Amino acid sequence: MFLLLGPSGVGKTLLVKRLQTILSRVWEWGVRGRGLRFGGWRTKSRVLRGPTAVPVLDCPAQLSSQDGKGDLGEPPPTWPTVGTNLTDIVAQRKVTIRELGGCMGPIWSSYFGDCHALLFMVDTSNPTQLSVSCAQLLGLLSAEQLAGASVLILFNKIDLPCYMSTEEMKSLLRLPDIIACATQNISTVEISARKGTGLPGVLRWLQDTHRSHV
Repeated sequence: MFLLLGPSGVGKTLLVKRLQTILSRVWEWGVRGRGLRFGGWRTKSRVLRGPTAVPVLDCPAQLSSQDGKGDLGEPPPTWPTVGTNLTDIVAQRKVTIRELGGCMGPIWSSYFGDCHALLFMVDTSNPTQLSVSCAQLLGLLSAEQLAGASVLILFNKIDLPCYMSTEEMKSLLRLPDIIACATQNISTVEISARKGTGLPGVLRWLQDTHRSHV
């Protein structure tokens, strides 16, 4: 189980919907027997057989700012999550993501038991929310049940003109110090859930992390 956490309004619900959109495009083109290139992602041409067959996805090892520049269309409408949303992402293997609303922060720990990986989202365009994000992240990393979890920190909303760079975010959050003290394997990525930038890298991380925990 993957947990998707972060303060309210950072873009968690939109991220999940965009990942589903990318994979639906992969399916559509894969079934036609053609390769689909979406930023750094590509489905290799392969005949699909059987109900569980999925296109093989190929992603470069390094992310670039061009990832996810394919046409995803207008962002779907989203509403603040009150409670929890369960979503299955199928990319070679089925990955289940449990999104928890930011307002549920005090009871997030109730869902740590079956979690082996964590996605934590930060709004790079909202400096007033950084202290909340930092406190929540420190609380998650210090949780005993998450001591062995893999962690991906998502710096979202880089499409906005007022966004802070990854280096600025790392400095303000004192992320190098946090990573040095943490027991978890922590990765970071810049994304725009609205535009799709960086999302192929998120899918690759989901696949690789799921594979390592099987």
